[in-house]
Amino acid sequence: MNYKRTIHACYEGNLVGALVCNLTPLLFVTLMTEYNLTFEMAGRLTLINFFTQIVTDLAFSRPVDKYGPRPFVVAGHFIAAIGLALFALSPTLFPEFPYTGFVLATIIFSCASGLMELLLSPIVQAIPGPEKVKAMSLLHSFYAWGFILVVVLTTFLLTILSWQKVVLLWTLVPLAGGINFCFVPLAPMVDEQQRTKGKELLTSPLLLLLVLGILCGGAAEVSMSQWTSAFTEQALHLPKAMGDLLGLCLFAACLGTGRAIFGHLGEHWNVRRLMTFGSALSVLCYLVAALSPFPLLSLFACAFCGFATSLLWPGSIVLSTRVFPLAGAGMFALLAAAGDSGAALGPYLIGLVADHAPVLQLRAGLIAGAIFPFILIFLLLAQKRVEKNR
Repeated sequence: MNYKRTIHACYEGNLVGALVCNLTPLLFVTLMTEYNLTFEMAGRLTLINFFTQIVTDLAFSRPVDKYGPRPFVVAGHFIAAIGLALFALSPTLFPEFPYTGFVLATIIFSCASGLMELLLSPIVQAIPGPEKVKAMSLLHSFYAWGFILVVVLTTFLLTILSWQKVVLLWTLVPLAGGINFCFVPLAPMVDEQQRTKGKELLTSPLLLLLVLGILCGGAAEVSMSQWTSAFTEQALHLPKAMGDLLGLCLFAACLGTGRAIFGHLGEHWNVRRLMTFGSALSVLCYLVAALSPFPLLSLFACAFCGFATSLLWPGSIVLSTRVFPLAGAGMFALLAAAGDSGAALGPYLIGLVADHAPVLQLRAGLIAGAIFPFILIFLLLAQKRVEKNR
């Protein structure tokens, strides 16, 4: 059976994930200005986004193993469309306090993102043949290309439309994806008799280190992507269009390029060594962005951080599937939940530190964010030691 349509549908599914994770941060400054939101309230939307994804990842892993991925991946797309529509209509539905609507909408479309994250990797992993190795890495690179598409189109559309109309237009993407997933072929998942038992997974010290590693990797990647737009406007005093198109788009391009290169050549490379190098480079990017007196240098440090963090999240998944090739959706749920935990805590920490540092604000927040890739370096060294003993 030809699974190319399935792989392409998964790529589109990651575009939906990029949309619901990165559309709101593009509107942070607009929402803060129009509805008197604080840095912490804006960061809280990101925290809610990824916390909801964590709950979704863990809650649906067993039903997915039992009933198969199709009903959940189709429902996830339509739920994303509903959440985006509610977000756009929140000022109308909740005129006294629109933030209530923003929170409810974020919870809804975050459920969809959690389902995408839980399902797309095991759908690709289940496809027979060697092409799935390349497809797995390209799957994660499509998150970055989707990120660029969201930034460019949103930035352009905001010049001619209100932000509410822009968000409503984006609902067309998950609607089309949901219809597509109704018809593409899906390979059978790992049989229950062959599947690695949950007890073996949960008691493995190596998997624990991998889970902590993807947590720090998720925090390092998403913290920078979520705050670059606001950092450009508030701290660097550069135009929003420059921050979004030059900073965010270049960040996403670097992120996607790193993952695409690994998708084509990664079989011949030491993944953990590359992740260690990327972690160290991420620390440097965070510190240069926060401390440089030159706005353009800070902006390029934000952008290049995309390349530095490109392998930290998918690399952890690759290492995990090599150690536990017969794990079911439960392992992917655990990894996704850990990555989302980092993606929630990292941006929230930056917003919290910015609120309590009235002079440096987001510069202080980025300094705090450097702690995540720094910790990851030591986790990767510990993984190597435990795997060698194992």
